[in-house]
Amino acid sequence: MNTTTTSRLPFLDGLRVAAFALLIPYHVGMYYVTWDWHVKSPAASDALEPFMQLSSPWRLGLLFLIAGAACQGLFAKRGALGTLKDRSLRLLLPLIFGMVVIVTPQAYYEVLTKAPDVLPGDGGYLDFWRFYLHAGKACRGNDCMTMPTWNHLWFLPYLWLYAVLGALVARFIRIPGDLKLPAWAWLLLPAVPLALMRVFIKPLFPIEHDLVHDLYNHLQYGWLFAIGWASRTPLAAGFWAAALRLRWAALGLSLAIWAVLLVYAQHYASNEPPEAMVVAARSLRGSLTWWAIVACCGWAQRTFTRESPLLREASKAVFCLYILHQSVIVVLTQALKPLGLPWGREALLLIALTFAISGLGYLGARRVPGLALLLGIQRTPRKATPSAPRVMGQLTTMPVTSNSTSPEA
Repeated sequence: MNTTTTSRLPFLDGLRVAAFALLIPYHVGMYYVTWDWHVKSPAASDALEPFMQLSSPWRLGLLFLIAGAACQGLFAKRGALGTLKDRSLRLLLPLIFGMVVIVTPQAYYEVLTKAPDVLPGDGGYLDFWRFYLHAGKACRGNDCMTMPTWNHLWFLPYLWLYAVLGALVARFIRIPGDLKLPAWAWLLLPAVPLALMRVFIKPLFPIEHDLVHDLYNHLQYGWLFAIGWASRTPLAAGFWAAALRLRWAALGLSLAIWAVLLVYAQHYASNEPPEAMVVAARSLRGSLTWWAIVACCGWAQRTFTRESPLLREASKAVFCLYILHQSVIVVLTQALKPLGLPWGREALLLIALTFAISGLGYLGARRVPGLALLLGIQRTPRKATPSAPRVMGQLTTMPVTSNSTSPEA
């Protein structure tokens, strides 16, 4: 399979859409598990946590790998300066608008449910919004929220940084050759740095999502972004063929390690594990990140084999839905709480309503040029220009997720 810059890769769009299809259920799940999040259900328990653990180690890394592949295609068409202009417009404007407008309800309900006594004025939303925009700080003991905040939009500045660095490196440093690795090497070698980072870096540099003090995240996501970028060049083009060939092995390894880690967590739930077991568990979790990504990339090539209008339209909507979805979830949790629904029924309703409301938001915003730009909607010209072929998989504005605290951190 030819996966270099000029080839058409519909499975990248499919991967992006599939990853977002997991994102909304995952963030709805965050409302019901014991891990810290912006708001929590009265019925929160550990019942869903094993299923959340199935995707938490790799879903964000997959998105950075996809973004790296798409950014390389953008760089090949527009060069370093064009990439900088495009990414700044497509990522930083939605980030600023999102922090000022979209994220505010998340911060409001978090303060309202966790520390209502620190709300300014009469405790209403407008008073809080003014407080939020003027760099307010809400504290509950030693736990403080500094505002404005980007919450789930942290993905955007990280991706902007990696895209700019990738464009500069590609512009000034030429890396010749083809790695020509055997398939098994693509399964094992990229996993080694991820395992080492998990063992040696993460315990010293916990996840912060503040762009500056987040060494572990930058190393793992930067590594995966770089692999994605290189996979669209002759240097590492063999990755995609290897992922297709190894999809069953990668899927089996991922599920086996997930099961082992669940047994490990249950066995040591009430006592301290030996240091050797801790190192082994961290190594396995780091490796799981890569093997699950390989499985996703392999199976996507089998599933999304050709372009379709529906897939193309879904791919266009993903970035806007990403920006909107978490605030929609948080507001809906508070609106539905007085109904006292069983948590399972409530969760399904939250998922359905979040997809519907976010989708309607996209359909409405795409008709308003200024708002479309602020919500990351790329408007399609009325007439396509035949001079330049479209590069499939322009997925660099995806996200997936929030500053939520879960074991993936």
